[in-house]
Amino acid sequence: MSFSHLGLSEKVLTAVAAAGYKTPTPIQDQAIPHVLARRDVLGIAQTGTGKTAAFTLPMLTMLEQGRARARMPRTLILEPTRELAAQVEESFAKYGANHKLNVALLIGGVSFDDQDVKLTRGVDVLITTPGRLLDHFERGRLLLTGVELLVIDEADRMLDMGFIPDIERICKLVPFTRQTLFFTATMPPEIRRITEQFLHNPVRVEVAKPATTLSTTAQGLVTSGREPHEKRDTLRRLIRSADNVKNAIIFCNRKRDVATLYRSLARHGFSVQALHGDMDQPARMAALEQFRKGEVTLLVASDVAARGLDIPDVSHVYNFDVPMHPDDYVHRIGRTGRAGRSGTAITIVAGSNDAKAVAAIEKLIGQAIPWLDHQSEKKPPGEPAAQQAPRHSPQAHRGDGRRHRAPRPDSHRSAAVARIDETGSRRPNPARARSEDSDASHLPAFLLRPVPVKA
Repeated sequence: MSFSHLGLSEKVLTAVAAAGYKTPTPIQDQAIPHVLARRDVLGIAQTGTGKTAAFTLPMLTMLEQGRARARMPRTLILEPTRELAAQVEESFAKYGANHKLNVALLIGGVSFDDQDVKLTRGVDVLITTPGRLLDHFERGRLLLTGVELLVIDEADRMLDMGFIPDIERICKLVPFTRQTLFFTATMPPEIRRITEQFLHNPVRVEVAKPATTLSTTAQGLVTSGREPHEKRDTLRRLIRSADNVKNAIIFCNRKRDVATLYRSLARHGFSVQALHGDMDQPARMAALEQFRKGEVTLLVASDVAARGLDIPDVSHVYNFDVPMHPDDYVHRIGRTGRAGRSGTAITIVAGSNDAKAVAAIEKLIGQAIPWLDHQSEKKPPGEPAAQQAPRHSPQAHRGDGRRHRAPRPDSHRSAAVARIDETGSRRPNPARARSEDSDASHLPAFLLRPVPVKA
């Protein structure tokens, strides 16, 4: 099976052959004919299966007819992050080498004026993030009434980043008669609601069960102590003990942890670079390019690098933190084992909260993740032995199930039963002493004190 039977133009087929691709992936094979037939498409496929080319190739064929007008893009592609948007632009440059199309990239971190110049010339393909698109629209520099095809890529990531209100607004700004392509790896209820609202009789193309992982990726769990320095020690041990680490992406949940872990690995002599959302756009692109070219071995990243980034030959993924959302796990480990290559994904588990998150991940992906160390057989992952023991011993409970306070030490008890008389000498409190031997132990001590009576 080749690309020739899909209905793509000769220019596109020539570019695909020049790029070295001979056989379409399942999502490409099923989606491209429907896109060329001008149908709305809902594409569901696990990450790393070629979703980008599934809409890039037919769009290039369709755009061979017609021309762009100033400030009125013909097609619109929405991406959740700047990196993904830049990656789609690279795909158009690669597959559209034989076309004379104007492609514009609107992302943050770039001058508005430079982007405005591109829009003025007329744009066939506009690739952007929702926030920057609405900024241009509100400034009156962009009209969306000429959009013929709308692509919403990585829709579940849009949901996680809070872009759904922006997506709803953009869908109302483009013409009702547009063609819409909707691609996602998972289908939360919010995403399903959006598809029902803005897609018209879509063709559902599902080549894998939602939230499944690649079979070419070997997964594993490793226990660690809860302290950050213990987790860093565990990570360094894992990297050094592996014989086949060509390169690796290390994911952290928080941006500040990315910076801390990057500095730690650099101090220990690792070839490492950092990538997170607080970095300016040139620095983010430079870090990604260094990793792509093999100039650095390790890339410490937040979830900004978890969705859709096409780095074909990543040998390992390490989850320094267990992802807070199970869906993020699928996307993180999807950075390795791509395009039929084998990969390894290892998650560091520290504490009972991490264990609960792992259980949610296993429920989502429908399989158990094996443990790579023997500690998991002895105790819950990362849970110190002292914390596993019952907080209260059996002796701390009455026979009827009610707890009572443990007896005080003798020194405190003797001080409590003693009282000082008028002469300053210490003598036992007869009332307290009597209360401990009688049935009046339920009375407070102050009620048993003698009351002075005036003569």
